[in-house]
Amino acid sequence: MSSVTVRVPAKVNVQLSVGPLREDGYHDLVNVFHAVSIFDEVMAKESESITVAVHGKWSDQVPVDDSNLAIRAARALAKHAGRTYGADLIIQKAIPVAGGMAGGSADAAGALVACNELWGLGLPFEDLMEIAGDLGSDVPFSLLGGTAVGTGRGEQLSELPTGGTFHWVFALANGGLSTATVYAECDRLREAAAADVPWPQLDDTLMEALGTGDAYSLGAHLSNDLQAAALNLRPELAPTLDAGRQHGALGAIVSGSGPTCAFLAIDATHARDLAQSLTATGAAHTTVAAHGPVHGATLV
Repeated sequence: MSSVTVRVPAKVNVQLSVGPLREDGYHDLVNVFHAVSIFDEVMAKESESITVAVHGKWSDQVPVDDSNLAIRAARALAKHAGRTYGADLIIQKAIPVAGGMAGGSADAAGALVACNELWGLGLPFEDLMEIAGDLGSDVPFSLLGGTAVGTGRGEQLSELPTGGTFHWVFALANGGLSTATVYAECDRLREAAAADVPWPQLDDTLMEALGTGDAYSLGAHLSNDLQAAALNLRPELAPTLDAGRQHGALGAIVSGSGPTCAFLAIDATHARDLAQSLTATGAAHTTVAAHGPVHGATLV
């Protein structure tokens, strides 16, 4: 086998509850991930060393050195296998970079699946999940897909039943937001307000809405504890969220650490109309309609 291609989805967080700052610098989370139909493709080709090239949207914003998470994933897989392997990784980007939709994590998950196949390792899914958890909090979900709740740093996953398809519109912002910067701003805002930060808890009503496929209830219960920090860093996102609500979105939220804004629609037709309204009025310069849940990293 000379090459392998894997398709891997973006995610939106329908609940992101952030606990108090821990001594190790992390936070305990309740993070409800939902995989949506915006996909990167990762191709792994036979090579003597591990390299990466990036094409498509935002490719100029993706590092191609050792800091690239897909390279790190391939090297971690080779180390786990106890051998030296090579692969040229070719990433076709469609997921926004630093957009709060786990684009880098998706590429890492794609690299794990592609290289596991290319190198003939035959490692079980559980081994790939373990390696993924060491790479980053969002990488395991990019492997898993569907809808799941993450606890701990977000990497301890439990699948959640979803009773239908949900339709989304994503308003893509110019430039990205560093996840670390947004968490630091969240901590700063809480300290300034002398806030008593509760332990994160899963929203039972949101779980019921997911399970029954009730888009109206889900829209009413979307939540993100990082949203205030993201809006403080990027105030121009607030009018975008307001515009989505005015145009009939069932719910409007910053996706993860931002700056992508996510809007829940009634159905596919409403999602298309909402996307057109946001761009026609200038509330967003680029929108993408998508649906979820979808499968995680998948061979194509």
